[in-house]
Amino acid sequence: MKIFVAGATGAIGLPLVRVLRALNHEVTGMTRAGAGAGAGAGAGAGAGAGADRLREIGATVSFADAFDPQSVRNAIEAASPDVVIDQLTWLPANPADIIKSMPNDTRLHREGGSNLLAAAEAGGSNLLAAAEALGVKRYIVQSRGFYLNAPPGELADETAGLRCDAPGEIGESARVIGAYEDSVTGSASVEGVVLRYGFFYGPGTWYRPDGAIAEQARRGETSIIGDGNAVWSFVHIDDAVAATVASLMAEPGVYNVVDDDPLPVAKWMPAFARWVDAPEPARVSVVEARKAAGDEAVYYHTCLTGASNSAAKAKLGFAPRPLLWKDA
Repeated sequence: MKIFVAGATGAIGLPLVRVLRALNHEVTGMTRAGAGAGAGAGAGAGAGAGADRLREIGATVSFADAFDPQSVRNAIEAASPDVVIDQLTWLPANPADIIKSMPNDTRLHREGGSNLLAAAEAGGSNLLAAAEALGVKRYIVQSRGFYLNAPPGELADETAGLRCDAPGEIGESARVIGAYEDSVTGSASVEGVVLRYGFFYGPGTWYRPDGAIAEQARRGETSIIGDGNAVWSFVHIDDAVAATVASLMAEPGVYNVVDDDPLPVAKWMPAFARWVDAPEPARVSVVEARKAAGDEAVYYHTCLTGASNSAAKAKLGFAPRPLLWKDA
């Protein structure tokens, strides 16, 4: 196939392009000239280095600004792809800055994703519309498998909506991404696939033995807020890539791409600390955390629910590995 990957130098974008090229697909990787942070998952390459890495694995490089509708349309028109994959994110190198960076990430999904979709759609001016207008057959988008709305104690399936009532920037992000999901799955011109990834871990991510979260943990900078009862679903970056490749030919729709080990913060965080030889995380009250870090930080530790991966297993052949630090 001819495949266009937006956000191609990010934590998932680059390994995805590598696998697609290994499978002999013709890949165009879109990256922003002068890009630094924001290439994807806080670990993306700068524009020059990222472009070199894409060329090294045999991909064509396309420099385009996701916020510029005409730039996006021109990039997709030049690539003439069968499939567009949106892996755009704008996340910081330092995970401590995640909440500060969320407005930029939300804008990227609102405007950049919109530009990408409109470039796929007939007569449109966003990424999806451009894809539709230019004869793209399938449109695959990265979504969140950790902002899903489910009752406490239950796992969210693909019918779950995103947590649009969450506080602050989390709620705004959920509303924007939820609307984007609806645009993709509701398109009359392209086959829409939404991949709701869990928190990435593994090579090139924050969650690895030499990653940013491990470094924070070893410095004693991580803590569990309140009861730490929020349930997180992770996914190894290579498993996420495998699911994405499978989605090229699978039934269109929404898939939760998460592992089999949803765990509350109070369990996974101490296990992660042991895995990376860090001290036990401290405990912080909700009141203290709200004063120091805001409502969003408290929400991450007390309100998130895990997700079910049954649809991905049934229709994508998804077989995630056990969470690597679960039994540490």
